[in-house]
Amino acid sequence: MAKINRFNTILMASCACVALSACGADDIASPGTGGDVIINPPPTPTPTPTPTPTPPATVTPAGGCPTLPAGANPFVDRGVTQTTPTGVWRICELPATINQSITLTKVPGLLYALPGRVNVGCDRGPSDSAVPAGCTIPSVTLSIEPGVIVYGSTGTSWLAVNRGNRINAVGTAERPIIFTSRDNVLGLSTDSSIGQWGGVVLMGRARVTDCTTGSVGAGTCERQTEGSADPAVFGGQIDNDSSGTMRYVQIRYSGYVLGANTELQALTTEGVGSGTTLDYIQSHNSSDDGAEFFGGVVRLKHYIATGADDDSIDSDTGANNRIQYALVIQRPGAGDALFEIDSNGFESDTPRQSLMVANFTAIQSQTSANNEGNDLASGLFRGNSDTTLINGIIVSPNNECIRMNGSGTTPATLTARSVVMQCNATKYLGTGSITAAQVATAFGTGTNNNNDAYTATLSSLFINGATETAVPAFDAKTLDSFFDTTTYIGAVKDANDNWYKGWTCNSAYAPFDSTSNANRACTSLPIT
Repeated sequence: MAKINRFNTILMASCACVALSACGADDIASPGTGGDVIINPPPTPTPTPTPTPTPPATVTPAGGCPTLPAGANPFVDRGVTQTTPTGVWRICELPATINQSITLTKVPGLLYALPGRVNVGCDRGPSDSAVPAGCTIPSVTLSIEPGVIVYGSTGTSWLAVNRGNRINAVGTAERPIIFTSRDNVLGLSTDSSIGQWGGVVLMGRARVTDCTTGSVGAGTCERQTEGSADPAVFGGQIDNDSSGTMRYVQIRYSGYVLGANTELQALTTEGVGSGTTLDYIQSHNSSDDGAEFFGGVVRLKHYIATGADDDSIDSDTGANNRIQYALVIQRPGAGDALFEIDSNGFESDTPRQSLMVANFTAIQSQTSANNEGNDLASGLFRGNSDTTLINGIIVSPNNECIRMNGSGTTPATLTARSVVMQCNATKYLGTGSITAAQVATAFGTGTNNNNDAYTATLSSLFINGATETAVPAFDAKTLDSFFDTTTYIGAVKDANDNWYKGWTCNSAYAPFDSTSNANRACTSLPIT
């Protein structure tokens, strides 16, 4: 990246006010003088000083890049940006391979750049006893401090956390970690921008299906990351594997097309194990899925997907997923399904796909004509998969709500507990060996507190109203210990439930708090 000369913009304002004094009764001379009555003139007013105008807060670039430990592949100091809407930033470019554990420290006026694919360590294989000969780097952890901003400087930039390595990206509600694009840095992103860089990919050692190499039966099943030009392999036999921790993280404008029909998502998990912690994650305006989970044992709480151009939640290739507190909102006129769950084409493989989602609110305003022609409904459940929806709200008044596609010896199954849906008149679609009537029976409106004739009374787009509050909740913990017991359906109980505030970014179609706060807009960077 060439260094660009900066220019500064200064806003000036001035104001003045004048204090006036009035005369009172004590200003009149004593009448006992026998002379004329004299009225003293008022004192000359003292001008109020004009306050010095306060310019809007802008970023001043950091003096240089942080120093890394001896032997670590260094940052490249790319100088400073041109003047952006948020000021001038220092750019520190990450190396192509992070070869030892490092920390991206929060430095005012500093951004970290991904120049292309950035590897966290090298692929250490399906287990510590099967590390490929070409991987000579010990296990690496990339730590990221609260408030750090990392951006993809090219469309093909993406962060690859390879097997046997970890990420430790732990922000706070006040200072989330942000992964975003170059256009977002320059102030060029809008509420319709998508696909401006790759995304974050976690590769783990848990079991997967639909093997690229090896076989499920032999315990050697591995897969290759979609679209990656170079090997980016995942899978193994360690279901409790850990790829690290991500908490209070935004991932914006991701999903660049790496190959034909193969885009990355904001967050892609691939064979990650139950030891991985994912909590308070926002995916914003991904050109593909909000998040896609390929195999593994995924445990996720407090997930928000805004503006996904394909599916908000996509799970396949034998994933065992548990998700609670999910708020998914698609852009008007864009997106495919809210849910796409399958292992289609490999119906005999084990582990069988298993998804449970509890306390979710899923909102889709567009009609089926806007869909990409693949899923045809707000939820698609097919192939070698079992899906359980718990304490959920689906608002899709212009679209069919559920489609199931039967294939294989044991087709997909659907179980619903305390789920309400607002759909078009058709509501259900069936293809393959499953009919629409069988889909309706699987959902079971009128039983288990399910209702497919619900009309939303949500306030502020997604906060439960009277109708939602009246629906009895199901105790999800009875199905899996990962879940919390709740007394309400949906993602947001009421106006006092603020788990989504502070760490998210706002868009015109999905505001989470005051839209007048420019520091919180998805189209801008926070100044901290």
